[in-house]
Amino acid sequence: MAKTVVVIPTYNEIGSISGVTERILKTVPEANVLVVDDNSPDGTGQLADRMSADDPRIHVLHRTEKNGLGAAYAAGFAWALDRDYDYIVEMDADGSHQPEELPRLIALLEAGCDMGIGTRWIPGGVIKNWPAYRKLISRAGTAYARILLNSKLHDLTSGYRGFRADSLRTIDFGTVNSQGYCFQIELAWLFERSRGRIGEFPITFVEREEGVSKMSTGIVVEALAKVTGWGLSSLIGRAPERLALPAAGTAR
Repeated sequence: MAKTVVVIPTYNEIGSISGVTERILKTVPEANVLVVDDNSPDGTGQLADRMSADDPRIHVLHRTEKNGLGAAYAAGFAWALDRDYDYIVEMDADGSHQPEELPRLIALLEAGCDMGIGTRWIPGGVIKNWPAYRKLISRAGTAYARILLNSKLHDLTSGYRGFRADSLRTIDFGTVNSQGYCFQIELAWLFERSRGRIGEFPITFVEREEGVSKMSTGIVVEALAKVTGWGLSSLIGRAPERLALPAAGTAR
């Protein structure tokens, strides 16, 4: 059976991390969970340590400061790759991603996908408790990125994803310096440009009930600036280098 780990970055998620982790391990009992905590002042890291002491499937990676979602995921991915997991999944700690949908994501990896993406904007995708303006912003941002990057993917900012470890090993995270949602866009675009096999499946996204959203003006500005820059660079032939994905994953 493939060795799977679910990487969950946290910052002040003490109200939700226990429930999310419990649901993950109930849904996929053979999986492990890695909590990557950015020194949360609310005690999330300490709670995760207590959970780890009670269950050997739960692990905790403590980082000394909060310096972005992208850096947290890169650290979590490196931890998982060093321990020879086969599949590496990422999801949010706030309950917006449903652990009960994990088997569908893992099934895409088992079918040979280099990356699987849980997608809100395809038939079957559902968003709960978002006001209309949030949906409009998300749809507009996704459409802008798809056009500028000539992408066929339907939800470039989705944070519910899974990777085959061999494919993730091809990435030099020292060159992936985006944060926030832009990290998700950059990573998906790298895989897509390299003709990685990418599968999408519809998810139910539920707005967080605990904690405070990490969305900020800076995250939005970074995404707009970087996507625009990448798009213009592609037009003049200066796009970033493609990945050298394993041969098994080159068929799209």
